[in-house]
Amino acid sequence: MQTTPVPAIGAAGQRVFIYWTACVRGTRFERSFQGDAPVVKNTVFIHTNAKQMVGAIVGRHSLKRTSADPDSFDVRIARREDFAYFDAFEGRRFLRAGTWRAWENADLQSFTPVRFTPPKLMGYQGRAIVIDPDVFAVGDVNELFRRDMEGKAILARPRPGHNNRDDYIASSVMLLDCAKLTHWDVEAQFEKMFAGELDYEDWIILATEARGTIGFLENHWNDFDRLTPRTRMLHNTKRRTQPWKTGLPIDFTNRLPLIGKFLPNTSVRWRGKYTAHPDPRQEALFFAMLKECVDTGQITTTDIEREMALDHVRHDALDLIERVPPVDEVLSLVRAAA
Repeated sequence: MQTTPVPAIGAAGQRVFIYWTACVRGTRFERSFQGDAPVVKNTVFIHTNAKQMVGAIVGRHSLKRTSADPDSFDVRIARREDFAYFDAFEGRRFLRAGTWRAWENADLQSFTPVRFTPPKLMGYQGRAIVIDPDVFAVGDVNELFRRDMEGKAILARPRPGHNNRDDYIASSVMLLDCAKLTHWDVEAQFEKMFAGELDYEDWIILATEARGTIGFLENHWNDFDRLTPRTRMLHNTKRRTQPWKTGLPIDFTNRLPLIGKFLPNTSVRWRGKYTAHPDPRQEALFFAMLKECVDTGQITTTDIEREMALDHVRHDALDLIERVPPVDEVLSLVRAAA
């Protein structure tokens, strides 16, 4: 049987090659026994950039370790740095929440538009799940892949009132029917932000999508900094308290909505440092999973040392993985506290 080398992202962010029997635009597929058209394999995409690569690796591991059938789906890490068109827009003004600010590829969350790339990467076929690099599975993702989407193109968690938007939908975790999203073309949509034709916030909260094409996920599929026995995916969404960043200088920017209506390029990088997460179990869970990644060769201690030197990961990370309890012990504490 002929094999085709497919580029992928290795544990430390380097390019490696995985040999698959066939591929559609970099996505694995298999042929049915009846010789029908190729069936695209379910794939989880973790979108990230270099600053959040360690989180993405832990997220990938969490998806596989918590699934009863980990071979039934693929996990791909999609880095902002792998999409060259972002570089051309460095420093240019784009529209966000009705104000103008400068695009910075070095910003902590410059990867966010990458969450809209999976349908095209899948050849507009099959199902994909998209998660942020600060989302970690504690339930079986196949439960979500098997969900009846009832004809919807997107399933995501509603978050009414966030950022003063009643129509806010959290696109940080999405189940996608790729065949229904042929209008998603990130490069073209990204360019429209700089032309003032597309507002970043409207894009990210799915306000530009027809309401009838969106269904809702339960909160436990995108649990914001809350870890309970019902949690299926934990999302450490509060940037200031992300457990792997504690003590590091803050490296993200915030918009200033009132001033920004009158002055362009108005945003601020807060002074200070990342603080400890208020739930120590969530910190323990992350580092217990990171330890498993080291033990299984998905990342090395040398990789972690390099990330610490770059201030991408807290400087006591290696000490923490030496004394953290096992993952199952952490989760048993969560169940016991319920």
